[in-house]
Amino acid sequence: METAENKVLNRIYAHGYGWVFSKNDFADLGHHKTIDKALSRASKKGRIRRVIKGIYDYPKYSKLLKQNLSPNIDQVAHALARKFGWKIQVSGNAALNILGLSTQVPTKYLYHFDGRDTVYKIGRVELNFKKTVLKDMGIKYSESALVVQAIKALDQKTLRKEHMQKIRNYYSVDKYKRILKDTQYTTSWIYEIIKIIFQNEK
Repeated sequence: METAENKVLNRIYAHGYGWVFSKNDFADLGHHKTIDKALSRASKKGRIRRVIKGIYDYPKYSKLLKQNLSPNIDQVAHALARKFGWKIQVSGNAALNILGLSTQVPTKYLYHFDGRDTVYKIGRVELNFKKTVLKDMGIKYSESALVVQAIKALDQKTLRKEHMQKIRNYYSVDKYKRILKDTQYTTSWIYEIIKIIFQNEK
């Protein structure tokens, strides 16, 4: 019989390196105490990494740096949102940092959400959740929200071809159609840019 730890690890491996999660993401696999123990054991064995209390990741390893990379902050934000049932929306500046469109070294990431103001420290980075009226909530996927908020932050005047190429390169080809479909009802000028970025595959 497959153990709870193996079931948990199989799901983690299926999501791939960089995935961030909590015990809530395995609620269907067993009692929450059993899942807690499985995650704790996997963390002690070095198979996963504890990011903050109750949040883990399957870290990406850099052969160049010969060490695990820092947790993906956007993934952490969405793992927390799933855990607590929050509705969240990435801010424009955070989207620029995540997509590599900002030259500044980020120390703070801001997400708008429907709860009480909250801050998490992840190494040297602050992950801020600020209570705000949420917009563009018709968008289902986090990758689509990143694109929309980044384009909004850059706006039509400062958006350049190199920005669009960076956005395109950030995603695998299999995500293009999903982003196009998910964002079709966003602001018209933003969607026109999204079509330029993702419609014509090279």
